[in-house]
Amino acid sequence: MARHAKTRGGRLAATAALLLAAATPPAAANGMVGARAAARALPAQARPYDAGPAATAVHHHESAGGARLVFDMNDTVDVRAFVLSNPDRVVVDLKETAFLIDPANGRASRPARAGLIASYRFGHFAPGRSRIVVDLNGPARIARAASERTESGGAARLTLELAPSDGESFRAAARAARAAELLQAPPQPPRKQAEAPAPASGGRPVVALDPGHGGVDTGAAGKDAIEKNIVFEFARAVAAKLEASGRVKPVLTRAGDVFVPLADRVKLAQSAGAGLFVSIHADTLSETWVRGATVYTLSDRASDAEAARLAASENAADRAGGVTETEDTTDVQDILSDLTRRETRAMSHAYARSLVAYWKHTGDLNKNPLRSAGFRVLKAMDTPSVLLELGYMSSQGDLARLVSADWRERASTSVAQSIERFFAERTAAEAPAGAPDRFANAGAPAPR
Repeated sequence: MARHAKTRGGRLAATAALLLAAATPPAAANGMVGARAAARALPAQARPYDAGPAATAVHHHESAGGARLVFDMNDTVDVRAFVLSNPDRVVVDLKETAFLIDPANGRASRPARAGLIASYRFGHFAPGRSRIVVDLNGPARIARAASERTESGGAARLTLELAPSDGESFRAAARAARAAELLQAPPQPPRKQAEAPAPASGGRPVVALDPGHGGVDTGAAGKDAIEKNIVFEFARAVAAKLEASGRVKPVLTRAGDVFVPLADRVKLAQSAGAGLFVSIHADTLSETWVRGATVYTLSDRASDAEAARLAASENAADRAGGVTETEDTTDVQDILSDLTRRETRAMSHAYARSLVAYWKHTGDLNKNPLRSAGFRVLKAMDTPSVLLELGYMSSQGDLARLVSADWRERASTSVAQSIERFFAERTAAEAPAGAPDRFANAGAPAPR
């Protein structure tokens, strides 16, 4: 079977090109694409149905002897399947494919499904590649992974057959897959001291807008809506407003429905010279009465149990994409780095308070709107960073707002204004006397 693996470095370079392409978004965001709507129309970045591989249906079968997952396809594709542990998963890589299937088909159910397969998801993974990730209830071995023509010859099927396995054999297979991945990765250059951000295009400060999840990682789900689409449309709306005012240059960490690992999101922001990083999410809870927006900053110890739970969930996003997590080596033990980190956290807290003040005039805030935890995407040493939770998709009221174009227009305006105010105050503090002020007409701070 042909291998279509691409190194992480290659994925980062390709995604960087997408980031630059996304820096000038359209003046108005497209309509929302919900889970069921996604099954009836191609994603924005997908090619026409007759121009490439497409999956139109999926069938899941369990038996005493194992499990089968079958995707109906319009053509055959080369596949590569392997297992990963912690948690136990099966990953299938294939040529970029348009999945014309409701993502709800593969979600974990309550009570949990019986059999080997607990849940599965599918979507874009990297330029030219798609991925299927299968969460397991227990150790399994890949008995068969193949894409073949049907008996009639007019269509094709991608079939994944799994059989029960023992824990030791499964972990050995996972170690072998991990070793193969490391052999394909290019050598990493020695870590350098953090450098000053590159100057922004046209002299404008840069904000990195990070719509969470994407591609094979759908994020949370609500009725007829999925998180990755909601937050992407919101980020595009904020970017459009910043571009229209011309004071701040927005860049997006993903330019469409693509999967971007957490560490790469931070690197993309740093390579763009971002002076502020805003990660955008929309969570779901079993407590349907919890509602309202929350702004999170980085801390070594979570401010409360809910902040700790959310950080653990968001920090596991790479697992959802079938990516092996790597050890965090961002800590640098010297006094200068410690001072930089403290200054960055102070600016992050200041922006978080300002964002909450602007949001008060747009929509509901959570009863505890300022929280903190150890979010991996907020760990850039020299970039003030916050995570904005737009609301809870498990709340009827919040979900109605999240899918409303009118609400998105008002809320994104508030966020854009808060970003401009952050840079206005920072520019005023750092600019020499007599320097021109591009934020002179940016408006007053939000009333508190």
